[in-house]
Parts: sequence; structure tokens; C-alpha cells
Amino acid sequence: MRRWLLLLWCLAALDVLALEPGKIMSAADLAGFPQPAPTARIAYGNQALQFGDLRIPDGPGPHPLAIFIHGGCWLSAYDISHSAKLTQALADSGIAVWSVEYRRVGDPGGGWPGSFRDVGKAADHLRELATQYPLALDRVVAIGHSAGAHFALWLAVRDQIPPEHALAAPEPLPIAAVLGLAPAADLGFLHQQQVCGQVIDGLIGGSPDRYPERYRWADPARFALPGLMQVMVIGAHDRAWAPVGERYLAVAQARNDQVRRVDAPESGHFEMIDPDSSTWPLIRDWVHQLVSVGGGQLPAADKQSDE
Repeated sequence: MRRWLLLLWCLAALDVLALEPGKIMSAADLAGFPQPAPTARIAYGNQALQFGDLRIPDGPGPHPLAIFIHGGCWLSAYDISHSAKLTQALADSGIAVWSVEYRRVGDPGGGWPGSFRDVGKAADHLRELATQYPLALDRVVAIGHSAGAHFALWLAVRDQIPPEHALAAPEPLPIAAVLGLAPAADLGFLHQQQVCGQVIDGLIGGSPDRYPERYRWADPARFALPGLMQVMVIGAHDRAWAPVGERYLAVAQARNDQVRRVDAPESGHFEMIDPDSSTWPLIRDWVHQLVSVGGGQLPAADKQSDE
């Protein structure tokens, strides 16, 4: 069933992308990705989809740590499985990875507020995991692909949510930096443009006009993030999603966030999550740069990386 759904997504996207056939990956390619076993699959809650895959590099540690959140339009049809290839490659490069599964739109308990609570709970569960595994919690980078980039950014703003709010947590895990891969992060814009159909209605429960307070605390585009290092990777051939990422970049730059645009010249929407693609070294190197600087400043612009 998942393979069939991915194929439908691919065929629909091709009408929009109009890319050269055979050169740019499609969603159908994800179905053939290998799924290497993690170090451990660990529950962070009692529901079936409340789990994460932890991947630990070789060596004694403590290891720099990335939280990875997969994309798929926030929909139940697209799960964690297609991200195993990428997260294992990150672990092989020396980064511990906590790859989060969560209830999505269409899953029982998914949408508002369950999807948000799941992602937040998964991140905070790392404090417990750090008592059992050699993880460096002082330099956590959140990575998200497509819709997952929304949640990666949202993890970094949870400390601004009022304590009485439905999405609040007592002590959110601090996030040092966010790496957004083909980011879909401005929920108001996504709702307006009907990106992925009406999925934002399913995620939030309705429109911004109906639920302005929900959007206020669920949408990273509505937060000021001056102290957060943000790197947003835009694929040169990702014609359907690049404008979505550019929209978030414009918002972040207008409020003087510490945000960097990085162009991936040979990437569509999916190359950046494929370690066998020519885009992989760019992604790997940025993850390593971000974990190395912790909560400091973005590295100086590098001509090779940013063009």
C-alpha cells in the first residue's frame, strides 16, 4: 500500500515539477531505499507510533547528536522508513541520530495537538536516553526534511510557548541549531497555497482565521529566533517546494534571524535525503559544522557550500 501511495504522490508531483526525466529523483525512488537496522528502536510513549530509531556511531563518545524528523506532508501514508538510509549515513559519519516517528494526519491521535506533542515528547526523551547512551545533549541539532523541517524549527521555539498552552512542556530540550532540507515551515502560507491539499487544516484543525491562537504557537514563521542558528537547503531542481522554502527564508531574514540559505545545485526534493546522491556531502558537512559550533554563531559563508 505504501509503495502505491508513493507512486501516486510521484505522478502528481511530476505534473508540477516538469523536470528532466531520469535525472531527478521522484518519491517512487524512496520505496526502494534500504532500511538498515538502528542501534535501538525505543518507545517514548505508549502509542504504537510513539517511537524513535537511535543510531550510535562507533567510538566511546559522548557523540554529537542530531534529531531527525522525516517529511511526507504530515500524512499518515509516509512514515519513518524512507529516512533510515540517511540517518544511518549520518551515524556512520560520526553523528548520533535520534530519528523520530510520530502520529500524523490520518493516524488516531494525529494532527492537533497530538503530532506536536509527540515530536516534543520524543525530543525531551533524549534526557533519559543520555543516561544509557553516550550522547552530548549540549549540542543538539534538529534536522527536518520537507514537512519535518517545520517540526525541527518548532522544537527550537517550544521554550517560548506559554506554560498553560496545549503545546507547552515543562523543560523543552534546548536546540542549538536547525538544518532544514527543502523546508516547509510557514503554516499560514502553506494553508493559503493549499500545499498538500488541505493537510494543514488536518494538522491544526482548521484555518488561521478560525484558529489564530493555534497557528501562533504551532507555526515557526510566527516566532522571533535571533539566537538560533538556521540553515535552509534549497534544491535547484525542486520547483514545487523551493518557493515554500524561500517563503520561510524571507520571513526569517526580515526579522533578522541568524539564517543561511544553502543552494544544492544538483538536487530536487529527494536527493538531499539520499546519501548516494551528489548532494550528500553538502548535507553531511553542514551537519558536522552545526554540531561543532554548538550554540554559537553560524560558520562564515563558504563559497563552495553556498553556491
